[in-house]
Amino acid sequence: MIVPDDKNWTWVIEAPCPECGFVAADLARESVAELVRANATTWQAALAAPDAARRTRDDRWSPLEYGCHVRDVLRVYDERLRRMLTEVGPHYENWDQDITAIEDRYGEQDPTTVAAEIAAIAPVIADRFAGAHGDDWQRTGYRSDGAAFTVETIARYFAHDLVHHLWDIGA
Repeated sequence: MIVPDDKNWTWVIEAPCPECGFVAADLARESVAELVRANATTWQAALAAPDAARRTRDDRWSPLEYGCHVRDVLRVYDERLRRMLTEVGPHYENWDQDITAIEDRYGEQDPTTVAAEIAAIAPVIADRFAGAHGDDWQRTGYRSDGAAFTVETIARYFAHDLVHHLWDIGA
């Protein structure tokens, strides 16, 4: 994913994405759960396509590779969100998504399995977001680089990631 400055991540939630056009600031936090469910449904169709493992551009992954990444994003953010909602000020270990893609051989995974894994984890994190109320949205967690997120800002950041990767594959 092309990110203007990942150390200053706030651009993702403050301004329209210069690529996909998603405006996280316009997303009602209460609608994140619905967005996650809809996104997971779209991935089912994308990963069922016969050419899901084929890259169509040099600067983009295949739908399969993006699907693997989205599955892992769902898993990582579910754990982060769970910790934010149950712990005081949790600190997260670094997750290097590029290393994960290489080590887990995203391009060699089975699209049907990846689709099933997305279908399994998406409702878990969607329900977790749906269960956030009142002061929950202001609970804070910290990335390993020191960036602080509230449940609300992580929801917007996370939502952009999901939407952006559908844009990446033209879905």
